[in-house]
Amino acid sequence: MGENLIDIYDARVQAGDIKADPAQHAVLPVLERIRAHFATAPAPRKGLRGLFSKPPEPPKGLYLWGGVGRGKSMVMDLFFNSVPIQAKRRVHFHAFMQEIQSGIHEARSTGVEDALRPVAEKVADEARLLCFDEMQITDIADAMIVGRLFEILFARGTVVVTTSNRVPDDLYKDGLNRALFLPFIDLIKQRMEVHHLQSPNDYRQDRLSGSPVYFHPANAKARAEIDRLWQDLTGGEWEPLTLTVKGRQVVLPGYANGVARAEFWELCGRMLGPADYLAVAEAVRVLILEDIPRLGRSNFNEAKRFVTLIDALYEAKVRLIASAADTPEQLYIEGEGVFEFERTASRLREMQSADWAAGED
Repeated sequence: MGENLIDIYDARVQAGDIKADPAQHAVLPVLERIRAHFATAPAPRKGLRGLFSKPPEPPKGLYLWGGVGRGKSMVMDLFFNSVPIQAKRRVHFHAFMQEIQSGIHEARSTGVEDALRPVAEKVADEARLLCFDEMQITDIADAMIVGRLFEILFARGTVVVTTSNRVPDDLYKDGLNRALFLPFIDLIKQRMEVHHLQSPNDYRQDRLSGSPVYFHPANAKARAEIDRLWQDLTGGEWEPLTLTVKGRQVVLPGYANGVARAEFWELCGRMLGPADYLAVAEAVRVLILEDIPRLGRSNFNEAKRFVTLIDALYEAKVRLIASAADTPEQLYIEGEGVFEFERTASRLREMQSADWAAGED
């Protein structure tokens, strides 16, 4: 049956890897119930024998919600790694939905009548367990298909575990045609246990508390400090996150647990626009942006994109860690756009404060 998840958590606490948190501990029995199912349930049979054998009823999934930095992703990681099956997948929800939309587009090109079904069935065939980071719905195209997508997944026996910063009733809040989306919220409540991880501790904020988050100049010392913060925030385990926006790919080279890392030229040196930066701001809670150069006539277009990126991060209350050629006020001192940059410099300064984004969900 494998090791009990509660024992795994307690061993990590004893080892000093994590700090004991009653709110995190309270959700472990729910996750252990799901882990134990996969540890004991036989894999579905294929072929003729599978047609005549009824698989065991899958357990309810889990919708784990709460404020940022409470350890939702960390707990889900522990759970995911402890589930002893190969047919499992952990993916950022935003990236998953873009994958689904792309699959639907391909299926339509073949002339199939129901383009969603083969895409959903392929996902179900490949994963008995799906774990999502940061479930949120902001796009009407996603909102209109997600209910039926999950109906097919659940009907095929796929178990879903997801984290979110929002209670289910607040998903796609104030969205266009929201009435058509409401059955999906009911489906979540039927097929997933909804659990509020109500910890008073913001571990992400605590890790950054008292630590500088804006480093200048962008030299080897700044790089070493950012490496240290990156290690602390991600545990050293990360992978790229690719967001597809209107057919364009926005790549964040490093991503883990809501924290992303990229260089200035990777986000501002490419022909990206407001929709791309809004997608980044929706997908991450902390962005590490390195090597911001001096801005002016020679890189006017890159400077404009940088202003748009900072506006998107600011409005979404995304925490920014940055290395730059100079202080915010001295980054842009010549050329067209100097006056407009004063607001950006002010925002960069405000985003350095210790309580920036504290308590935001």
